[in-house]
Amino acid sequence: MFHSDSAYDSFMGRFSTRLAPLFADFAGVGEGAEVLDVGAGTGALLGELVRRGADASAVEPSIAFVQAMRLRFPGIDIRAAGAEELPWPDAFFDAALGQLVVSFMHDAPAGLLEMRRVVRPGGVVAVAMWDVESMEMLAAIDRTRDALGYAREAGRYRTRGEIAALVGDGADVELLEVDASYEGFEDFWSALAGGAGPAGVWAASLDDGEREAARDELRRQLGDPEGAFALTGRAWAARVRPA
Repeated sequence: MFHSDSAYDSFMGRFSTRLAPLFADFAGVGEGAEVLDVGAGTGALLGELVRRGADASAVEPSIAFVQAMRLRFPGIDIRAAGAEELPWPDAFFDAALGQLVVSFMHDAPAGLLEMRRVVRPGGVVAVAMWDVESMEMLAAIDRTRDALGYAREAGRYRTRGEIAALVGDGADVELLEVDASYEGFEDFWSALAGGAGPAGVWAASLDDGEREAARDELRRQLGDPEGAFALTGRAWAARVRPA
């Protein structure tokens, strides 16, 4: 299910835009590097790559996201495709990066093989994904679903071990940490209720009574915040240099 880039940016974008510079630093991306952003979404990482002067390209399976990015980043090579079949030749890039995407790939191991294929020997393949326990926003939503008897999303590649195994032998792994602010609980709730991502889809699927119960429980799980507050997001990042 597709949701607008504005809904995604309100829900996850306030974290992903802060993660992007840390992840680009982790991958060693500098000015002039030829870099592919795999599963670019609404362009949080792509924007950072462009800002630091990389020669960036992007691929994203959602046509709507691709169209939005093409408007935002004119002149950038942005293609509609999945990670499992990247439409570039072998050894084309200095680096291929996947920020917050591997859990949503149809076949993540195949996606990583493709990322390796399009990177030159000695280049960098890097991925990052929110940690299952210490991404405070998602953890609070999971606790809410547990408390109300709803099934959790069975996400993969959200632990250090899973990320390291996916990237392969010789992977360097690091925990990246960012904070995002909310004006108050209503700001948080409206971002979730916008329907972006699996958590937003769940919230949007609730009827009025279920939604009110979820809203009250989520407020409790967040410590009943009064006024502005911030949440921490931690993501496992892994990189490898294909021979």
